Amino acid sequence: MTQPAQQPKRLLKTGASTLEIGNRTLIMGILNVTPDSFSDGGRFDSVEAALAHAREMVALGADILDIGGESTRPGHAPVSAEEEIARVVPVIRRLAQELPHVPLSIDTFKASVARAAVEAGAHIVNDIWGFLGDSEMAQTCADLGVPVILMHNRDVPHESRVLENTLQELRDCVARAHAVGIPDEQIWLDPGIGFGKTYEHNLYVMQHLEKVCALGYPVLLGTSRKSMIGHALDLPVDQRVEGTAATVALGIVKGVEMVRVHDIQEMTRVARMTDAMVRSTFSFQ
Repeated sequence: MTQPAQQPKRLLKTGASTLEIGNRTLIMGILNVTPDSFSDGGRFDSVEAALAHAREMVALGADILDIGGESTRPGHAPVSAEEEIARVVPVIRRLAQELPHVPLSIDTFKASVARAAVEAGAHIVNDIWGFLGDSEMAQTCADLGVPVILMHNRDVPHESRVLENTLQELRDCVARAHAVGIPDEQIWLDPGIGFGKTYEHNLYVMQHLEKVCALGYPVLLGTSRKSMIGHALDLPVDQRVEGTAATVALGIVKGVEMVRVHDIQEMTRVARMTDAMVRSTFSFQ
């Protein structure tokens, strides 16, 4: 098995919190405040329901909460920036007040949503289009001075050289961040499993995640309950916990620093066990 890329110890500073990167895998809890998310659409689209779920995720081990107001599932209905803001800002504002020690991420590719969310109390911008979805997003994030997660995505899957092209397009994401003055210590990358890739592409990128980590930036892996798992196991969304666990464990072995998941308790346990095997050092001489 290929050993994970060794990343330098870094700090993720978010508001009043500082998380050390490299000691253990960080857990990002998914909080969808949408009526049509592929996995839990409509369950948490009221402020009170979202808050209750957020508290539960933190109690079970979530280090960061990722709040999204627009579904990105195949065939989703796009929503306006105004509607997205109306969904996420009340939740973020309450979470920032009630859980001030928990870093909050806004899952959006729209600059106006990112700005409104950060002004309401979010600390991180998680952009599924790697600064390609909105021409103002890169500069907005630079002006806000927040860490960014840049995901690989494309409209049409590559026909060849999938890994090489994915790596180059992630480098392009970093270049767009650098062009507006975002420093390396505020950049995370996401290989975009389930986005702009075929089933076979997703498996191939998973097999070579260490090369994504070798780009030199902390990597977020988001595979939770995705269609790649459903395809491999022939299981519906609500029966993909074990498949998700396999992807989380492999990602940690390959060197990812954070996993974005729905099933917090189960994936926290998987991460801690995998960390114990992968990150521990012993000397018996």
